[in-house]
Amino acid sequence: MTDSRPLGADEATFLAAVRSGDPARFALVTERHRRELQVHCYRMLANYEDAQDLTQETFLRAWNKRESFKGHATLRTWLYRIATNACLDFLEKRNDRTPVPTGLPGLGSEVLYLQPFPDRMLPEDPQESVVARETIELAFIVAVQHLPPRQRAVLILRDVLGWPASKTADVLELTVASVTSALQRARVTMREQLPGRRLDWRSPATHELSDDERSVVKAYIDAHERNDLDGLMALLRDDLRFAMLPEPGTSVSTAKDAVDGWVSGGLFQRGYDDWRCLTTTVNLMPAAVLYRRIPGDVQYRLFNIAVLHIVDGKIAELTGFDATGKPWLGLPATLPSDVDDVTAE
Repeated sequence: MTDSRPLGADEATFLAAVRSGDPARFALVTERHRRELQVHCYRMLANYEDAQDLTQETFLRAWNKRESFKGHATLRTWLYRIATNACLDFLEKRNDRTPVPTGLPGLGSEVLYLQPFPDRMLPEDPQESVVARETIELAFIVAVQHLPPRQRAVLILRDVLGWPASKTADVLELTVASVTSALQRARVTMREQLPGRRLDWRSPATHELSDDERSVVKAYIDAHERNDLDGLMALLRDDLRFAMLPEPGTSVSTAKDAVDGWVSGGLFQRGYDDWRCLTTTVNLMPAAVLYRRIPGDVQYRLFNIAVLHIVDGKIAELTGFDATGKPWLGLPATLPSDVDDVTAE
């Protein structure tokens, strides 16, 4: 299938770059699509670093296949086709992309390769690139990982990007009937995997945090910095869903189990641990960046990032990530001992 449309300015500029054979000119035209393609790859793979690699692979493939572009479809559609198939090739070769069962009622499986997506790397025009809050939140990204790769691609192209069945079938080299069937099965799995209290992921969303979310994050940080376990416990829903990635077997399904695990793991040692926290957002979700200082150290050192899903003034889901060795998060590695409350960029 091809789009029945006149050649657009973007496509005409791209064709001129192709004919010139100049890689710098080619890159200049395609580069503006990088961020939205990276979000697309992230939804497919749930891992920021892999999404970066596959976005670069997309541009390499596009350069190698540049002569095949005739302007019958938009440049954006053509790049999405390449990116989707690059991700499918990646998933076919990797054998470590299967969610690991937690063995805990209500928690399903852990996606150990899950990484947060820094908001500063999202496209600047979310309307143009279809970045809805529900479809970048961690719960959605995790649920998508339970789909077979081709179903995953169908769901993202149809329900997230809003492509028609015929266009999706063309990209994936499937029949329209196959796309329709795959989408129906994918939707069933998604509704099974997403917690019951989640909104429909195709509903309109705002990217702004609510006052309620901001208030809970502030209270979470205050309790953390005071080593106040009772204060933390008061912020957690009883049916909290908690996981610390990429450590296997850390998922728990109650607030008490989470707090007991933090204590037994050596955190919150009164007179030993000293904490400072920054507020930030990742995956368009509220988050706290935790810095830990032990006796004798003059600096607070980056420890982890806690991503929070807040419902009715309580933390319903808390996903912790090791924040060290991830410069793409844009977080300072240390904080001075006299740091005041600040917000991460």
